[in-house]
Amino acid sequence: MNEEINEGTWDGIRALICARVKDGSFGASYPATCDDGHGLIGCDESTFWKALRAEVPALRESSPLDLSGGPPQTLDILDTIEFCWRCVGKPSHVDHHKFFSHYHLQFDIEVGRDEFRNDINRIFRRNGLAYDLTEEGHVERLVPAVLRETLSSVQFLTGDTELDRILKTAQRKFSDPDDATRHEALEALWDAWERLKTLGSGRDKKMQVTSLLDGAAGSSSTQFRKVLEQEAKELTWIGNNLQIRHSEASQERLAQSEHVDYLFHRLFGLVQMILRMRS
Repeated sequence: MNEEINEGTWDGIRALICARVKDGSFGASYPATCDDGHGLIGCDESTFWKALRAEVPALRESSPLDLSGGPPQTLDILDTIEFCWRCVGKPSHVDHHKFFSHYHLQFDIEVGRDEFRNDINRIFRRNGLAYDLTEEGHVERLVPAVLRETLSSVQFLTGDTELDRILKTAQRKFSDPDDATRHEALEALWDAWERLKTLGSGRDKKMQVTSLLDGAAGSSSTQFRKVLEQEAKELTWIGNNLQIRHSEASQERLAQSEHVDYLFHRLFGLVQMILRMRS
């Protein structure tokens, strides 16, 4: 799935937002009032666009209606979507004002947000984008399918409060659209691995790791125990030699989002298996 929003997709998102401006939906937060002050009649477009530019500074240099300079950066588009979700409501007519020939409006916030969310997510799906606008109004990255169900349902109750906290941080940040935040998720997961190593029985870390791996493999799985030993050593080496837990100049930074996904999946599988065998 794609993680960059191209010009064609942005054009569709922009058209959706502009349609909501024109039909008065954003009047739920930025209302235009009847000249006689007796009701709301739509959206104050000028105020709405100013508020949007203040919320998403990258849009300040040009109107969100203008595509001449190409689409904004993907993260700016996602911020725009979240802002619009917070502001939208579904307008309905209350009464007709004959003198000005317009309707006074009322707004259903919940319905308006649901409809906006459904429209945005349909655009995401049809354009193969790895994002979802949640019921809480946050755009989340769709975690690769192999991890999606596990990460969405897992609860960390390891008996160690600090380990639970670190694992929850990794879980939350891994679904963030921002590459930098997903790198932080990977760092947190490696920190959790180092913390987990100290929870086995024994007087030093080497003995504690041995205890953990012995328990995970079981007494009858000698070959699998060797596999776990090799995997634990390789993952520790990866954490110390790539830019995951440290940032020395000699360490290589992960260049692709797919690389982050792969390493997160690999270590998470080991950590989750060890935790299940300990429970």
